[in-house]
Amino acid sequence: MHLVDRLKNKEESALQELMSLYGDYLFRTAFLLLKDKQACEEVVQDTFITAYEKINQLVEEEKLKSWLTSITINRCRMLMRKWSWKNILLNFDWTERVQGDEKVDGPETRLIVNFENKSLSEAIQKLDYKYREVIILYYFNELKVSEIALLLKMAESTVKSRLKRGRTYLKDILAKGEDGSVSERKSNF
Repeated sequence: MHLVDRLKNKEESALQELMSLYGDYLFRTAFLLLKDKQACEEVVQDTFITAYEKINQLVEEEKLKSWLTSITINRCRMLMRKWSWKNILLNFDWTERVQGDEKVDGPETRLIVNFENKSLSEAIQKLDYKYREVIILYYFNELKVSEIALLLKMAESTVKSRLKRGRTYLKDILAKGEDGSVSERKSNF
């Protein structure tokens, strides 16, 4: 029996399987948007509860991942709208970031990679949420423009223009040094 059918039958083992399949992916998506571990855990937990309760609303079973991503993004948006959330200074420790399968040659290379990741993370966090959202979905979650448009319920042209503006703003932020002066660093965007 397919996972979605088992969820519709309210099997607890299906929910556990769903959580193990998509938990890390949804947490990473929420974390890139919110930068707060506890808030992300809450968002992902709410996503699974909502999905379990409303699984009958899923029309096409093969779109389960995008449906879960959509729920997660909407939960992140709801959290960002709260007044108290906007006034909290978010901290993010890049030492927790997973480097993937990249091989780092030595401590100097690791230091440079960590510095670049931290700089990029800080720059992304300085973007308005609407630009941060599309950049994270496009570059980190590797979604196509058409998929982002469906998830965010907007025109593809809007996604493209937000990506372009977001990259431009990101390039400007990265071009400025910590002291606010323009540095020689060039962006790969």
